[in-house]
Amino acid sequence: MVTHQGLAGVFVGPVEPAWSAAVALSAQRHIIWTDRMYDQVLSVLPPMYDELWVGGKGMYKTEPAVADGGEVILYAPHLREVSAVHGRLIRQIGYHVRDYFTAQWDRFQQLPWGVVAHSTHVKGNGTYENGVERPRVNVTLATGLSAAECRALNLGYRDPASIDVDAFRNREAEGVLLVPKAGEYLYRPKR
Repeated sequence: MVTHQGLAGVFVGPVEPAWSAAVALSAQRHIIWTDRMYDQVLSVLPPMYDELWVGGKGMYKTEPAVADGGEVILYAPHLREVSAVHGRLIRQIGYHVRDYFTAQWDRFQQLPWGVVAHSTHVKGNGTYENGVERPRVNVTLATGLSAAECRALNLGYRDPASIDVDAFRNREAEGVLLVPKAGEYLYRPKR
């Protein structure tokens, strides 16, 4: 296992014990265990995430620590592309919770399942009952994508120029979390 500091562990031997030991170390090194759920998360995507296809990590790696009805804001003024490879299909289907697709599987089963999975990862958990989609968490893009593009994708929009990143700093006690390099760590409540 490798971290930013270098080699963190090497595991050898029978597969299951080696895997279990690697998982235990990864849970210590790659997961940030939180004491609470957050109402709002500002996920600042680094420049290496220049498409929502990879920048979606800022959502699905923080969602487990977001309260029901909370919001994840993906902040990346430099991000202007949904996906160079899959953008046409993603624009066709938008972003939806898993149940939206499974309830209408005949309509979506011919699409590449990786595209459908990506859609659900970015939108997060939720329900789809009687034709009504209810995401558990609201996803807002503060990117180079326009308000109209965000609406068409079934995501929220916020003008990135309206965001003062420092205003989100050190507000955990208020239920607000700043993730300065989103996508690197998984956030999970200790519960």
